[in-house]
Amino acid sequence: MHEKSIELLNKAVAEEIAAVHQYMYFHFHCDDQGYDLLAKLFKKTSIEEMGHVEQLAERILFLKGEVEIAPSMEVKKIHDVKSMLELAKNMEGDSVKSYNLWANECSANADSASKKIFEGLVEDEERHFDQYDTEMENIEKFGNHYLALQSIERSKKVSFVPMGDIPF
Repeated sequence: MHEKSIELLNKAVAEEIAAVHQYMYFHFHCDDQGYDLLAKLFKKTSIEEMGHVEQLAERILFLKGEVEIAPSMEVKKIHDVKSMLELAKNMEGDSVKSYNLWANECSANADSASKKIFEGLVEDEERHFDQYDTEMENIEKFGNHYLALQSIERSKKVSFVPMGDIPF
C-alpha cells in the first residue's frame, strides 16, 4: 500500500548515510588541521544526520518495508575547508529540494505521517545549509585569517597549564 513512501524513505536513508560518512570525514580532517570549530560543526551535523536515519528507518519498518542501508555516494576525499563547505552546502540544498518533493509525493499517496517526517527533515537541512553558508561567508569575509584564528585557539588550549601544575 505504501510502496512509494518506502522507496522515498529509503532514498532519504541513502542520502543521510552518505552525509554521515562525508561529514565525519570532514570532521576528522578539520580536527587534524586544528580547525576545532568547524570540526565540531561537522561532527554535530553528522550525529544529527544519524538521528534522521533512525527516524526514517522507524517509519520504513512501521510501513512493513525493508530498510536499505547503503550510502547514495562515496565519500569525497576533500581536505580544503572551503571545498568541504561548498560540498556540504550543495548536499544540504539538494536534500531540501528532494525532501520537499518527496513530502508532496507522500501526501499525494495519502501518507501524511511520512510527509510530516520529510517536512521536519527540510527544516533541519535548511538549518544545516545556513550553518555551512555562514561559515563560507566568514571565510570569504576574513579569508584565511578566520581559519588561522581557529588554529590559534586550539594552540592556546593545548599549551595552557595552570600555575599550580607547573613544577618548580
